[in-house]
Amino acid sequence: MNSNARDKTVGLVGLGAMGMPMALNILKAGHPLIAFDIDARKNDQLAARGASIGKGPADVKRRAKIVISMVDTTAQAEEVIMGPGGFIEATQPGDLIISMSTIDPAVLRAMGKALGAKQVDLIDSPVAGQEKGAIAGTLKAFVGGTPAALEKARPVLDSMTSEILHFGALGQGTTMKLINNMLIQITWVLVAEGLILGTKAGLDPKQMVETIMKATGNSVAFEYSAPRILARNFEGTRLDITFKDIELQLAMARSLKVPLFAASVGQQVFQMARAMGLGSEDGGAALIKVYEQLTGITVSAS
Repeated sequence: MNSNARDKTVGLVGLGAMGMPMALNILKAGHPLIAFDIDARKNDQLAARGASIGKGPADVKRRAKIVISMVDTTAQAEEVIMGPGGFIEATQPGDLIISMSTIDPAVLRAMGKALGAKQVDLIDSPVAGQEKGAIAGTLKAFVGGTPAALEKARPVLDSMTSEILHFGALGQGTTMKLINNMLIQITWVLVAEGLILGTKAGLDPKQMVETIMKATGNSVAFEYSAPRILARNFEGTRLDITFKDIELQLAMARSLKVPLFAASVGQQVFQMARAMGLGSEDGGAALIKVYEQLTGITVSAS
């Protein structure tokens, strides 16, 4: 690949529930795209939509000046960016790596230091808006990194997002994302407790949800999880991923000597759900099953 083609090409590793629609929006914006996922079926699906498929992260980086990591965990992000066969093996001075996963900010800063020694920029840009926002291209990007690196990333981020918010140095975008996630994730515990309490007390679950939607108890967390619980729809963002986020929130709090009472207790409810084998179900809805098992009742529209 000649240098001009490489300069115009965007790379992306990770074609999950968020990564796949984000990749499609990159293509829609007219950017040549090379991508890779460990699931060959996802590679085939994206290739059918016009993307090139790399042999792995290093090959993706070799063929693209700007690359994105969109994987689940800190360990996966480290492997994609810094590991054997990772982006670092094929970086060139002036390249840019965008980490869009919700991972450990301290690890981001360490990777940024190592990449900086190679004259490669790293920014973190986790997103808010869930899968529907990824599909619509209306995600909000929470960015950490230098202003100059953000400007290099902006044309690519614009293709996937409707708002780009810069929070400061590398890692600060992810810090903001973790706090935002904490507020909705721990509120999901309260939603489950409120619905189970009202149902046990004899209230109609459907009427209860309809009322709260129009009352002061409503929230984004309630609007997400309550209808799913009523419909017994437990497909969505995996509960294991939610648990991972809370682990990161608590680790950050420990490092800063900040007490997080609600998050610490709420995490144990998610751990109970994982112990019940619910880790692959939706983090906002599956918690109700913990309380249903404890109380012997079911919360549903019927």
